[in-house]
Amino acid sequence: MSESDAPGELGLVQRLVNTLDVETGEDRLTAPGGVARFADANGVELPGVTASQLGELREALRAVLLCHAGAEPPPGGLADLTRMLREAPLVVRPAPDGRVELVPAPGVRGVAALTARVAAAVAVGEVSGQWRRLKACHATECAWAYYDRSPAGRRRWCSMSVCGSRAKMRSYRDRRRAAGE
Repeated sequence: MSESDAPGELGLVQRLVNTLDVETGEDRLTAPGGVARFADANGVELPGVTASQLGELREALRAVLLCHAGAEPPPGGLADLTRMLREAPLVVRPAPDGRVELVPAPGVRGVAALTARVAAAVAVGEVSGQWRRLKACHATECAWAYYDRSPAGRRRWCSMSVCGSRAKMRSYRDRRRAAGE
């Protein structure tokens, strides 16, 4: 586990968002067997689910993670996630030790089951304060999901040495250009 890996079930959200490398365009879900590999690696059942369906959930989640980093979400991203969550009911299930957990409602399958599992992770993460620390890199050419472990929780880039440096250099050049005009 790296320093930027999200804790617990929020890791599922992070891994889903990071199936697309925005910079290179490589989409691991659209690769042959990509959906099955994602499902196996994350312990979810996704029979009949297409890469396109998972991609829609991924990009809706990325929209929220961009908000967490202080960026503007893409148009429609938040509405798409709201719609998907509405179609993914949860139930509270008591555990033998007396605790309770949020789980997908009985009979929920496919993308809705994965969305319900994501919703449960988000709900638990919101209560603990961890959800808002899961962010998407502010750099538009990156948008990689990372977990912000900084003390103040105000990181904007997945990597200060790469994306942060690029942004600061662009800002510096823009200021120099403006001063020279």
